[in-house]
Amino acid sequence: MSPPKRKGYLAERKVRMLLHRYGWITIRSGGSLGSADVVCLRKGKCVLMQVKSTRKPVVYVREKLPSEIEGFPLYIVVDFGYGNIRVFRPGERMSRQKGTLLEEFVEKC
Repeated sequence: MSPPKRKGYLAERKVRMLLHRYGWITIRSGGSLGSADVVCLRKGKCVLMQVKSTRKPVVYVREKLPSEIEGFPLYIVVDFGYGNIRVFRPGERMSRQKGTLLEEFVEKC
């Protein structure tokens, strides 16, 4: 596995492990050929996530991502490192201080 792919896989794994602790079932989209890397299911809810990993203070996504796919909401989850994993809606400015912490996000859902 190439270093960038491994970095992405590790970020996805970290997000999935945290979601499992909160009772979510997650399915990883192997190869990430679409907009969603992880499908998350819990109590009749389905949430799609695109997972990113960076050490930079701001993330820019070049591709235009939809806010939902087939009626299910899509979120961008960014692992900034050191436990700072944040959730964003497509189109939001993604930085270390913005967005919602992943733990807060899963508690609200």
